[in-house]
Amino acid sequence: MYSIDVVTIKMEKERSFFIEDTKISCNEDAYRIVNKYLNGADREHLVLLTIDTKGNINSISTVSIGSLNSSIVHPREVFKPAILSNAAAIILAHNHPSGDPTPSHEDIGITNRIKGAGNILGIELLAHIIIGDNCPISFKENKLL
Repeated sequence: MYSIDVVTIKMEKERSFFIEDTKISCNEDAYRIVNKYLNGADREHLVLLTIDTKGNINSISTVSIGSLNSSIVHPREVFKPAILSNAAAIILAHNHPSGDPTPSHEDIGITNRIKGAGNILGIELLAHIIIGDNCPISFKENKLL
């Protein structure tokens, strides 16, 4: 005889994060929220905003915490909370503690992988924003997405 585990998968609310409005209408809205959420983090954090069908934020979570200048990211870690929160779309953002928001080759590569995975899953990647010294860079506005 063999044993098969019966499992349940669910999200657990860690805490609440208060913002003025849950509607995302532009990259500046996402930047403002993520910048407040990160609050001067000294290491690189990849943050995920999950978005419902009406453009409201369902959840915010840290997908990866790296070192001073890098973070290991895999699409499955990005889409796990997105699927569990029934997201129609996602917004990625990460900080560059160095202050320079210029995208690295790794930033561009992982953005393309996540966009491709999202296309397969039916969860659109709306934006990827890099936060530097009060100067965000948008992949979409810079034609990198």
